[in-house]
Amino acid sequence: MKIRRCEINDADNMLKMLLELDKETEYMLFEADERPNDINRVKAMINQSINGDNLLLIATEDDNIIGFLSAQRGIIRKIKHTAYIVVGIREKFRGKGIGKKLFCELDLWAKENNISRLELTVMCPNSMAKQLYEKNGFEVEGTKRNSIFMNGKYIDE
Repeated sequence: MKIRRCEINDADNMLKMLLELDKETEYMLFEADERPNDINRVKAMINQSINGDNLLLIATEDDNIIGFLSAQRGIIRKIKHTAYIVVGIREKFRGKGIGKKLFCELDLWAKENNISRLELTVMCPNSMAKQLYEKNGFEVEGTKRNSIFMNGKYIDE
């Protein structure tokens, strides 16, 4: 398993992984078959990481992408010191230290780029993700009530 920055030639594999991830978990924002199957959107996301202020890391095994971490940096000056994090790891690879390695790389990037605040949201029932985030220094700052509607009911984040 290897952690590295996503490159433009990873676009097809990245889209494939995202579409599969959406089918494997209800905790990603997109539901299965809801994510646009649009390679140009993925290429744009990768290009924003390569040519801009954002970070897009991938975890690979052999030639397959098995997980990712994206960090979207604040654009305007007042929030340029912040980044919003999204993480996804394929189901059969969870619990194997991939998340920890992704967050170690994130911490290095944040220090190099003067990011002093990392933010994310997590659905309250997603205990595995909450444990990962807490182990990596994240703290609950509040609860967003009814922020997700899923399976016929509201979920807090």
